[in-house]
Amino acid sequence: MKSIYLIGFMGAGKTTVGEELGSTTGLSIYDVDQEIVNKAEKTINEIFAESGEEHFRQLETEALQGLPKENAIIMTGGGIIKKLENRQFLKQHGTVVFLEVSIDEVIKRLENDQTRPLIKGANKEKIQDLYSERYPLYKDASHFTIDTTGKEIAQIVREIKERL
Repeated sequence: MKSIYLIGFMGAGKTTVGEELGSTTGLSIYDVDQEIVNKAEKTINEIFAESGEEHFRQLETEALQGLPKENAIIMTGGGIIKKLENRQFLKQHGTVVFLEVSIDEVIKRLENDQTRPLIKGANKEKIQDLYSERYPLYKDASHFTIDTTGKEIAQIVREIKERL
């Protein structure tokens, strides 16, 4: 079976859903952001501050391409779809699930999160702009969409499994 890639905006539930999906399917799970942190031995905030977003995006592409292409669940970072190369890779090598979420839900879920450099100190309008910019890229890269807004993790996992 090809790997399952979870994509979506920050706060969509990729990590939480991926962990539960891995638990219920027995598939190995991988987190692209965690792979980057482990390899760079720096936090994502440190990578952004020291080397910028472009460097981070290159590390992200390398991490993505180095992960298993079969029998795995791979949670991606919210911006992985910014590069055409990544969108093409995802679609070619696995089943891509876009976890959609409302902006109000994103703000609620991330209100105290200081680990996301692109929304640190951002207001709702800035977050909405970033989401609107990325939304068509998520749709382009995915095989199907699951709305996570207001849903329990078990329900989201069940919906994904039904669609696979």
